[in-house]
Amino acid sequence: MSKKKAVVSLGHDALGYTTGAQRDAVKITARALADLVEEDYQLTITHSNAPQVSMIHKAMTELRRVYNDYTPAPMCVCSAMSQGYVGYDIQNALRSELLGRGISKSVSTILTQVTVDPYDEAFYEPTKIIGRFMNKEEADAEIKKGNYVKEYPEKGYRRVVAAPQPIDIVELEAIRTLAEADQVIIACGGGGIPVIEQQHILKGASAVIEKDAIAGKLAAELNCDELIIFTSVDCVYRDFGTIDQFPLSALTVDQAKELIAQGQFEAGTMLPKIEAAIHYLEKVRSGKVLITSLSRALDGVRGKAGTMITM
Repeated sequence: MSKKKAVVSLGHDALGYTTGAQRDAVKITARALADLVEEDYQLTITHSNAPQVSMIHKAMTELRRVYNDYTPAPMCVCSAMSQGYVGYDIQNALRSELLGRGISKSVSTILTQVTVDPYDEAFYEPTKIIGRFMNKEEADAEIKKGNYVKEYPEKGYRRVVAAPQPIDIVELEAIRTLAEADQVIIACGGGGIPVIEQQHILKGASAVIEKDAIAGKLAAELNCDELIIFTSVDCVYRDFGTIDQFPLSALTVDQAKELIAQGQFEAGTMLPKIEAAIHYLEKVRSGKVLITSLSRALDGVRGKAGTMITM
């Protein structure tokens, strides 16, 4: 078994925003991930999927408009589709990169479901924008179906879905088994497929789960040594985006909470990453969290770049 077990969370930059861009991006991403394998890490990889799931949702909606006998795919199905094709590209690129370095190691994608609470407050105040712009008639049709839409003046309307908190990772034991066998796993892509448990039946939810939230939960459930979050900046900053911005090479959980209280981290960008770090570290107090860019991955795990968060 490898000495270090880590959950790695990949952001949009690691995947690109179109199918063609993704094929190119994952080749670069695979090199950074292979570097970590060579550094003696066992990796469980999760990833964002916002552009991908939005693209799939648009395609399935357009299919329904052209062919009346087709049924629009619900969000849970779109999420499953995105997990499959993003995982396919990552696992093939990483397998090829590892073999090129003389490393024979299995890389597998697990379609992962994550239960959510149907009474989560997020369902009453949806925030995640998906799909194409719609006209007034299309937006009214969505509202009649019980969906939320947001109006953009002079542009139209777009659908909005909830982002509830994850409760349980349904396929956790399968992920754990592969991790303990020192394999590379891609799981909980896009935050996982959101499902609501009704007796013994899992029913897909019209929602998306924040991928950083599931990364923190997955790292805690697997009792990982590290949670590694790749994003678009080299480290966490105080006063980010101002002339006074200051890089933070290290933080404690208490310091991170204080910065959250000061409003230092923007919702939807750095805030969910810091919250995921806190969730993980409060469960695995001996662990550590690295936040850095993909290009600084190797320097980050060697303590030469990024922000390291500990208890």
